[in-house]
Amino acid sequence: MTKGGQGRTARRLAATAVLSIAVLIAGCARFDDSASSPFTPEPTFGSGGEVSPRQPPPPTSPIPETSVPNDPCFDNDPNVIATCLDATGGMVMLPGGESALVTERRTGRIMRVAPREEPTEVARIPVDSSAGGGLLDIALSPTFEEDNLIYAYITTPSDNRVVRIAPGDRPKNLLTGIPRGAGGNTGALTFSKPGELMVLSGDAGNPSAAADPASLAGKLLRVTALSPTPTPPRPLVALSGVGLAGDVCRDPSGAVWVTDRTAVEDRLQRVAADGTVGAPAWTWPDKPGVAGCSAVLGAVAVALTDGEAMAVLATEPDTGAVTTAPALLAQNLYGRLGGTAISADGQIWAATVNKSGGTPVPTDDRVVKLPLPSGGGGID
Repeated sequence: MTKGGQGRTARRLAATAVLSIAVLIAGCARFDDSASSPFTPEPTFGSGGEVSPRQPPPPTSPIPETSVPNDPCFDNDPNVIATCLDATGGMVMLPGGESALVTERRTGRIMRVAPREEPTEVARIPVDSSAGGGLLDIALSPTFEEDNLIYAYITTPSDNRVVRIAPGDRPKNLLTGIPRGAGGNTGALTFSKPGELMVLSGDAGNPSAAADPASLAGKLLRVTALSPTPTPPRPLVALSGVGLAGDVCRDPSGAVWVTDRTAVEDRLQRVAADGTVGAPAWTWPDKPGVAGCSAVLGAVAVALTDGEAMAVLATEPDTGAVTTAPALLAQNLYGRLGGTAISADGQIWAATVNKSGGTPVPTDDRVVKLPLPSGGGGID
């Protein structure tokens, strides 16, 4: 997903490539940190507790050029970036656009993945992964290269919440009291601009909560208190009526895109930079399970979990209108897709979620780059 920390060059390349793909194929809550339950145990960090994209730690064992038939995690597909991950959650590209962080929903691990490198654990957060919860998504600080701060949407035994983590420190609560239910514990994060974190919460299996102004469930929230304080301000509601939250992503115009699944349909919705919310830009009555999204000016890529494909929608740059049916990439090729990001060279990366309700192959869950229908891995 196009989140904080990506450089201008990476965004420009990604915008050109993904837009080309689209054109080619388509023709009462708690906010007080002191009042919330502590984390036990504290999180652990690998490589000395550093998450540095400028000088990443060397891979523990490089993936060889030749086949390794005795390695159960070896995948012969050249488009596979990482293998043998636990059930994945969210994914975000690191600055530079050549590697990414992907979460393992059940273990609470944050893994660094890159082509031809073994996945490396950079952090681990205690979470409650029952009822579909866990480590659901992450976003990088807009100044990640300087502060290495990561924001995470997680499930605990009592609620869903947003925490901030720094190397060598325990998670600090930013937003607590998002309702936790027997199901529907979904959520996502992205920065709409420096100083404003967008938090997408699912309805926790209670659709009425999504319409209740007093509830934090089923909402897109604007969080501006990004440092733990005793009395943080209540976040503003940018959008209500969210069902099973899919993802939230920002495009270069400042508009924010939301995917979610309602009882009637799956949908893609746009919140303009000025806060205007229009009708859904696209709906899927067949409910293919919209999930991760990545947005550039003129195109949005949306992972379809049950549809086992990546949908690419061409959008009007000014209004965000979608006038042609989505193009589908990698349909039925890698199984169920979840987290999504765009690399510096314009490749769409996706994390499989076959260990969450799918039929995993021996190398699942994986991070893959999605080839074009012609068989290429990207656009020059």
